[in-house]
Amino acid sequence: MSDRAVSVVRAGALTTVQDRGRPGHAHLGVPRSGALDAPAAALVNRLVGNPPDAAVLETTLNGCALRPRSDLTVAVGGAPCRVTVDGRPVAWGAPVRVRAGTLLDIGPAVSGVRTYVALAGGIIVEPILGSRSTDLLSGLGPAPLTDGTVLPLGRELVPHARVDVAPQPAPPAELVLRVTLGPRDDWFTPDALRAFTSRTFLVSSASNRIGLRTEGPALERARSGELASEGMVLGAVQVPPAGRPVVFLADHPTTGGYPVIGVVRAGDLAAAAQAVPGTPVRFVAVRRR
Repeated sequence: MSDRAVSVVRAGALTTVQDRGRPGHAHLGVPRSGALDAPAAALVNRLVGNPPDAAVLETTLNGCALRPRSDLTVAVGGAPCRVTVDGRPVAWGAPVRVRAGTLLDIGPAVSGVRTYVALAGGIIVEPILGSRSTDLLSGLGPAPLTDGTVLPLGRELVPHARVDVAPQPAPPAELVLRVTLGPRDDWFTPDALRAFTSRTFLVSSASNRIGLRTEGPALERARSGELASEGMVLGAVQVPPAGRPVVFLADHPTTGGYPVIGVVRAGDLAAAAQAVPGTPVRFVAVRRR
């Protein structure tokens, strides 16, 4: 194998390969997948000189540790964390040169949930339907990382960015999601619609890449019975029988049979990716554009 590779020493709780995803295949039952915090993934790619569609690592909560087989430029962003090379602190949010054989350790998130690691040249695993992303729902893409995994890398094509640190938004202390009501808001009582857009929910610890689950007031239906399965989109807010809204994220199913009370603006979903359990959530109704 080429020395353009890294070995996974510590895989962490859930570390996956992600890029910009595979949109356009919902008719085949394939979610779009891709980095949940897309701006953070794009930024770390830019810092190491990668194209915006290069594959990066997305870690969850407790980071990971890697050992490069050759000298390598890396950048870590998204959820803030401690980054070390052979135990010595190095910059977060800036390009760092890591020598072959040293241990790059991406520590637990200090705040937020998901940290992104860009490796110069990008991670070169076999693309499926045009993407290298791991999709936890369908099983497409490379499996989540395990200790001992070796990830091949592409060639470094351009010099990395010359910055001391790149500013990034802090994970949300309160998650405010702009939502367009419908298409099934008529399945809920007026009181439920008022509660949905005026009460505060909390991020549930059951949240994952498929959806951000919430805790809080149960939304009462105005209609009983079953809804025929219909197409689901990124950001759809589905309400299961228990009445607690679920915001669909990148690995969401492409169809579903529970009513969708509204759809969250795509620009708000990056913050949802970084909202830790217990974060207050408010849904703010906006007009259709």
